Amino acid sequence: MSFQAADPGYEARIRESFARQTVMATLGASLSSVSPGQVEIQLPFRADLCQQHGFFHAGITATIADSAAGYASYSLFPADSSVLTSEFKLHLLAPADGERLRAVGRVLKPGRTLTIAEAEVFALKGGREKLCAKLIGTLVTLQGRSDLPAAG
Repeated sequence: MSFQAADPGYEARIRESFARQTVMATLGASLSSVSPGQVEIQLPFRADLCQQHGFFHAGITATIADSAAGYASYSLFPADSSVLTSEFKLHLLAPADGERLRAVGRVLKPGRTLTIAEAEVFALKGGREKLCAKLIGTLVTLQGRSDLPAAG
């Protein structure tokens, strides 16, 4: 699907917001691409992000999938708005075993208040990619509420 961004400055707005997400910095995740209705996040392997078998923990996989779907949705929102996730369902399809995870968020159905988006998470290992998780979620447009932190 092809979408048109409501805000011509959407990419800068998303990159600035992502930079303020301390959880992404803590994990070492980066925003690798942004386009209207689609965002990609990369996360290199670190042993401290793993569960007992040495795979990326499901919570880590969910975190980058949620952000990918959220920012894909946010790319279509007006400049004076912000985004919150109201719900998501995550299917873990295979162990997140790899040197890196790549989460691709895509808008399925944009809306004025609610947007439906998905994210696919791939584990990259030995030059091959394997789909390891799929998220579908609902994102809320907070109209007239800037994404910038409140002064205080």
